[in-house]
Amino acid sequence: MIDTHAHLEEILGDTRGDVGQIILAGANLETSESNIKLAKKYDFLSPAVGIHPQENGDDVEKLEKLITKDVIAIGECGLEFMDNYDRDKQEKCFRKQIELAQKYKLPLIIHARKAVDEVVEILKEYKNITGVFHCYAGGIKRIKKINELGFYFGIDGNLTYEGGLVDVVKNIPKNRLILETDCPYLTPVPFRGQENKPAYIKYIYQKVAEIWEMNLSETEKIIDENAKRLFNVV
Repeated sequence: MIDTHAHLEEILGDTRGDVGQIILAGANLETSESNIKLAKKYDFLSPAVGIHPQENGDDVEKLEKLITKDVIAIGECGLEFMDNYDRDKQEKCFRKQIELAQKYKLPLIIHARKAVDEVVEILKEYKNITGVFHCYAGGIKRIKKINELGFYFGIDGNLTYEGGLVDVVKNIPKNRLILETDCPYLTPVPFRGQENKPAYIKYIYQKVAEIWEMNLSETEKIIDENAKRLFNVV
């Protein structure tokens, strides 16, 4: 099992569980630097670096200095059109990170909240990019567009308690689905309400196996191969 999106400060006790690989998503310069340091301590961690759309977009100019051979993705980055957002600033920061992904041939970890259509239109302008729509929330109707872009779909623990996501997963091509905890958030059933951790990703795998009507080992093989292909991890 591979947790393709986690936010961790340290590996403690049963944080990892049976998870083979954990990808650490960046939200700002500080967490991106922390991801790199933590990944040096544990060989099952892989760091991403990125600036979240609600963080200081000016910091994006410093992000490139963090990119080394150990960094496996750029993100999380994108757009979030909630209250009091600065679209121009977010878009500038997002485009800079797309350009870094192109330059270093790295996948993007996309954060698109209330802005999936806008993110799709921006990505259409670029070539030779791929990545994942983290915590995908674009519904069934946007799956085709995102698939045509060559991007993947990240599904989280809310799959275990949001019925609408079940139909979404049924419509995502099996070779485009990856799973993530987004820990410490979005804890799956049966631990909903508690702090999330990578060890709980097995409950998301189990839910997908149920939806696909396949056994867990077959489901795990497909999803893990998707993650390995996208992020170039072993």
